[in-house]
Amino acid sequence: MRNRYFDLLRFLAIVRVVVYHVTGWATLTLVFPAMSVMFALAGSLMAASLTRSGPAAVGRRLRRLLPSLWVLALVFVPAMLLSGMPMSPRVLLWLFPIADPPANNWGALALSIIWYLRDYLWFVLASPVAFWLFRRAPLPTLLAPYLLLVAIEVGIYPAPPVLREFGLYFGAWMLGFAHHAGMLRRLAGRVLYPVALALAVTGGAWIVGHPGPRGYDLNDNHLGNALWSAAFILIVLGRAPAGVAWLGRSRLADRSVTVVNRRALTIYLWHMPFVVALTPLVDVVGWSHQDPVGLAIRVVLVFALVGVVTLAVGWVEDVAARRRPELIPGGPVQATELADQPDTEGREQLDTERRDRPDEQPAEATLRRAVVPPQRVAAARSDVSAG
Repeated sequence: MRNRYFDLLRFLAIVRVVVYHVTGWATLTLVFPAMSVMFALAGSLMAASLTRSGPAAVGRRLRRLLPSLWVLALVFVPAMLLSGMPMSPRVLLWLFPIADPPANNWGALALSIIWYLRDYLWFVLASPVAFWLFRRAPLPTLLAPYLLLVAIEVGIYPAPPVLREFGLYFGAWMLGFAHHAGMLRRLAGRVLYPVALALAVTGGAWIVGHPGPRGYDLNDNHLGNALWSAAFILIVLGRAPAGVAWLGRSRLADRSVTVVNRRALTIYLWHMPFVVALTPLVDVVGWSHQDPVGLAIRVVLVFALVGVVTLAVGWVEDVAARRRPELIPGGPVQATELADQPDTEGREQLDTERRDRPDEQPAEATLRRAVVPPQRVAAARSDVSAG
């Protein structure tokens, strides 16, 4: 059982990231701060996993995260070595990117999205301690990354860019913890909406007062990004709907959301190389990035090429999650197969949803009652009485 609202948010975030990298439209970062949303969702699921299985959740998360990176590295690292990148021990960072792995000139741009896995990896490793602190002092632990970022941005504490990203995105991760704990949903509207508004106004004012090289792009403004994104997360998670039943009424939409979620890491890792490779090619034939038709063609081509790669190597995500490998996820699967190969992320989503709505009946209990024939229940009761 999966939380389809989480799936929908992740679907929108992945699509938004790809479209942004093709078009460069800064407005998209304000309309939907995708990276912070993705970290918040991951934080909520990580908290659910830690609640259920403790520190062992770290190993399972790493097992799901790294194989897709290794497939990418298997293609690009030899290509970069053959085109001038020096061989050094740092190449091993492509196996476990606790720091930025090495790249040559073209690889540094095409593979620039590796920062997401680097941050994600550190957040996973830090989560057991952070979760322990959060359960004992929720509010101070939640505010700590944001206070660190404020201290850095106003010049109180000079720090390297990595710590800036920690303050920005680990704050979103901690908001995911708060969502799992039910803190966001329990906030009354008279508190949540004014707080979100204050964060959005303050963040917006900071962005306007400190424009970056791309204008009002959240990626150029860490503090503005953190405040604006926190306001967005408070609303989309704090007032999350009970369900998205309408999604199931469209077979195409439902399947699309499933496919993108089951292949989110593959899509994310592979889209940027195609964006970089296509840019000079489409300029040659006159599909300017300033022309709406040219931009539309670029977007379609990138998604098409990513789709081809996803068909070829996306099944690695199934293997990493210990699911039955599928060429295109979301097809008809026998009930016995579902029972034998549970979706661990789906269980984490369900755990999160239960924590958020403890008064609702667990879905599995209802399902079990629905599938057990009444006569079998009566026979079982007779056996118990006889014993």
